Amino acid sequence: MTIEINTHILLADDHQLVIDGLKSMFQNETRYVISGEANNGQEALSLIQSDPEKFQLVITDVSMSHMTGIELCRHIKQQYPEIKVLVLSMYSGVSVVKEALSAEADGYLLKSAGKDEFIQALHRITDGGTYFAQDIIPIIYNQYQREKAHQDALSILTTREREVLSLIVKEHTSEEIARKLFLSKKTVDNHRQNILAKTGCKTTIGLVKFAIRNGME
Repeated sequence: MTIEINTHILLADDHQLVIDGLKSMFQNETRYVISGEANNGQEALSLIQSDPEKFQLVITDVSMSHMTGIELCRHIKQQYPEIKVLVLSMYSGVSVVKEALSAEADGYLLKSAGKDEFIQALHRITDGGTYFAQDIIPIIYNQYQREKAHQDALSILTTREREVLSLIVKEHTSEEIARKLFLSKKTVDNHRQNILAKTGCKTTIGLVKFAIRNGME
């Protein structure tokens, strides 16, 4: 018998109508539990600080009073890196997306997305991957393409490590990479650690930025 582990979520948005709409999406999703809600970033951070183990995922708007969603994400990743953060926004501008990446957000989804994409993003993030809306991937790619300075940076990786990194960039989990490359999950995890060490990155988001910055698709 398989025991399903629930993911406890904190919703942060300064519009109650948005929070109510998000909550309605979870009515038939037994995997997720809404365990808290906040109307600004400071309130959300206070809820987390009062009980850090209560939440595994924070879904936050970008524009909020007292503390923006980006600032909230940055505080969470600095203090509680095990908590995942999905940023929701109406904006797909370069500056906002870049700030979210800099804050180490695990995902960025536009509020115009449908329920199916929203649930897909949740599955991807809670399974250890990342999710960025298709509409903003070109923005991310073009931005870091302009900033790349070391054309030969990927040469420090072996062929297999490049294959693993390419799949990480495409938001595959370790289990999925193992199946695609006919490897064990342990071997994939070892490759992931070697890639982190060689590139000087500390997180998966860091690896994504490294790969994009150096022209990997």
